Amino acid sequence: MQIAENMVVTMNYTLKNDDGQVLDTSDGREPLVYLHGAHNIIPGLEKELAGKSVGEKLSVRIAPADAYGDRDESMMQDVPRDMFGDDEIHVGAQYHAAGPDGENVVITVTAVKDDAVTIDGNHPLAGQHLNFDVEVVDIREASAEELEHGHAHGAGGHSH
Repeated sequence: MQIAENMVVTMNYTLKNDDGQVLDTSDGREPLVYLHGAHNIIPGLEKELAGKSVGEKLSVRIAPADAYGDRDESMMQDVPRDMFGDDEIHVGAQYHAAGPDGENVVITVTAVKDDAVTIDGNHPLAGQHLNFDVEVVDIREASAEELEHGHAHGAGGHSH
């Protein structure tokens, strides 16, 4: 069986940046399980996995355009410090906020001044090439429920 649209794929992976720093890995954890074709993973990796079979290993470098996009400097802004209430604000802190279309976005604090905080609405990996080492562990057809929900479910299913 090969990876194709509407297949549930189980894989082990390690993600590194161009400096070789491990950014994420399934080592020591459960493998990643996703529904192929449902945009559950970045497009570049999904494209590279199409047609692969159980047991195949691959190393791929994904360009920013096929991952989290290029950095957009317009997503950086200074906001009044009092917007954060009494929170202890520090560089690197992340908050959830509503994006321009009402979607949930993560903002990262990049600078703290006396009266303002600089926030960055870019994904933390925007603008970076991503290097994946992947091993395909399992492939199966998605259930009707998984197709309806747009993502893979665990062995016992789940509720929303």
